[in-house]
Amino acid sequence: MSQIIIQGLLLSGLYALIAVGFTLIFSIGRVLNLAYGAYLMIGGYVYYHFTQVLGLPQIAGILMAAIFGCVIGILKYRLIVKTLKGDHVAVEISTLILAVVIQAGIVLVFNDSSKILHPIVPGVWRIGGATVTFNILTAALASWAILIGLYLFVRNTHIGRAMQAVSMDVKGAAISGVDPDRINLITWGISGALGAVAGVFFASYTQLSPSMWVAPLIIAVAVVIVGGIGSIIGSLIVAHIIGFMEIISTTLIAAELRGVFTMLLIIGVLVMRPRGLFGREEL
Repeated sequence: MSQIIIQGLLLSGLYALIAVGFTLIFSIGRVLNLAYGAYLMIGGYVYYHFTQVLGLPQIAGILMAAIFGCVIGILKYRLIVKTLKGDHVAVEISTLILAVVIQAGIVLVFNDSSKILHPIVPGVWRIGGATVTFNILTAALASWAILIGLYLFVRNTHIGRAMQAVSMDVKGAAISGVDPDRINLITWGISGALGAVAGVFFASYTQLSPSMWVAPLIIAVAVVIVGGIGSIIGSLIVAHIIGFMEIISTTLIAAELRGVFTMLLIIGVLVMRPRGLFGREEL
């Protein structure tokens, strides 16, 4: 039981970081960024290249991953989202196609074989009857530090308050002097950086592969839908629900069922409460 509780808490923190960038995009831009999982894939491969191929320090690899993710997020907004001018279906289809294209590019550059990232922090910690790797512990602590920083940024800065205003009412925010286009651009950049950093931690927990973007995308969609589309607090709570569901199912039932109960949860919430458990549509 202690193993389940500890592993569930640690994995949930990572899942919360994975989902929050996806939530930001939907809350402010009202589109599902189906290429979001590609941010994680790119972040993992950039970190791998700079740390395990070029031999740079780990912090430099994480920083480079964040920069690459931010740039790709901004370019995606400028070249695709803004060009399509609010056609949400076209944006969502385009972002999904882009994810497949990025996957093909990763295969071309790094080949299609899976790669193992070295632990960010090697070692094992035993707490009572539970065994915790320093790697997942570091990932969870870093995730919560980033999430708290993001929360403070959104609540206490001028840009953060502008993001809240756009998430509530785009036209009202524009009348108040907020530039929705600039706020969307910043949001896509932040989302890209968050996704790329989450990808480093996720890849260190699992492994690197050109198809690794699919699982995080499913997690992000599940968290957003179940938590309430656009609700950051709801997303954080549901990330813990999904994290514990995964740990319980893989520990007590079968590892092959990883993700199955998450999909069933999505279906159940869509049927019984389409607006999600918390039902908010703003930050």
